[in-house]
Amino acid sequence: MRVIANRQQAQAWNDWEGIHWAEHSERYDAMMGSFNAPLFAAAGIAAGDRVLDVGCGTGQTTRIAARQAYDGDVVGIDLSAPMLDRARRDAAAEGLGNVTFEQGDAQVHPLPGRGFDVVLSRGGVMFFADHIAAFTHLRHSLVPAGRLAFLGPQPAGPDSAYARATAALAPFLREASPAARGMGSLLDPARIRQMLTAAGFTDIDVAPAEAPMTFGADAGDATDFILAMGPVRYNLRDVDPETTARIRSEVRDALAEFETIDGVCIPGHVWIVTASPGSTPRAASAETPRSTEA
Repeated sequence: MRVIANRQQAQAWNDWEGIHWAEHSERYDAMMGSFNAPLFAAAGIAAGDRVLDVGCGTGQTTRIAARQAYDGDVVGIDLSAPMLDRARRDAAAEGLGNVTFEQGDAQVHPLPGRGFDVVLSRGGVMFFADHIAAFTHLRHSLVPAGRLAFLGPQPAGPDSAYARATAALAPFLREASPAARGMGSLLDPARIRQMLTAAGFTDIDVAPAEAPMTFGADAGDATDFILAMGPVRYNLRDVDPETTARIRSEVRDALAEFETIDGVCIPGHVWIVTASPGSTPRAASAETPRSTEA
């Protein structure tokens, strides 16, 4: 790994949360996989494209990109060594020869100038330490006619389906787990536009998308998964067993509403964001605008 700007996230994703995600990647991919279709429709990857997948995690989106850009090359970049180990194994198992994975912080990682036709991300851009600096760096890596496409969560109100299903957890979710810090950084479309405009992007579009998120085969299986996810596990770490058992029972009962023949499917809502790099990217310099984020 080279220079890291976001040390907090690097530590978190190489610790227990990153390990859990790597060991249960099929569960997380099932949760997010329904959003792949609108994300890749927005990315518009062509057969010969060079693609960068930012925050690629265990590599499902990287592998999809590699199959679409079958005459091109795809690079997945992520901070997490355990997740990248899983990504490399899965790509090798699928026989994909046009995909590579690099461990690094996409905000500062050496990227080829005009090296990519498409930069995409299924949520990884939420976690940047400095969004303006990071998006500026990514813009420099795009060809002038290139495109940025990423996914980010919409705000989840107290009346959302997920909030109803997990209402028993709400009083205990008092702080973000280490890896979840930053997940709310790009909830507001106005902020998304502000960050991308400051980074030099143009033709910015922020569109809503809805899709079912699959959490398990049935209510009991989904409850086990939700309680094992990083933010929940972190906040319940000191809760006594009797209370934890009560929470588990209440969540399981609430999830029964969402049982289908395809599993426990809860409607999810995200933003699909696209943008163009604008004029010819200038070389990075001390003049690059920076946000005031820590």
